[in-house]
Amino acid sequence: MLLPIAQPVPLADMAPGIRFKPIGVAGAGFPSPAQDWEEDAINLAELLRLNRAGSFVFRIDGYSMIDAGISDRDVVVVDRDVTPRNGHIVIAIVAGGFVCRQLVYRGGVPYLEARNSRQNYATHLADESTEIWGVVRAGVRDYQR
Repeated sequence: MLLPIAQPVPLADMAPGIRFKPIGVAGAGFPSPAQDWEEDAINLAELLRLNRAGSFVFRIDGYSMIDAGISDRDVVVVDRDVTPRNGHIVIAIVAGGFVCRQLVYRGGVPYLEARNSRQNYATHLADESTEIWGVVRAGVRDYQR
């Protein structure tokens, strides 16, 4: 028996985003020459473009996409109004549930592939029984967990 899948909630109707004041620019290599640069505020909803009708948020469960930089408990922003192309990370409905995989075409045939070199995951043929639900555009990670 297939369980009903939870339906993601659109973010277009969310309350106006909280604005954060950046403290400064932090270089990730050498000290940044842009340290005097200042931005008034950052609106996370605008930065992640969450105010679009076609944008949704999913929490990832598992490690099948770790080599693509997506880990367990990460949050991904998914666009439903983007046409999936070869190489895109997508959210798909497979066997009645949502999965995060990379869309790969081989010989014109679409497959959904995991990205974890430490574990073996089955490659799934993206045929008519599979729905490519949306394309992953951005991710958010809590580095303290």
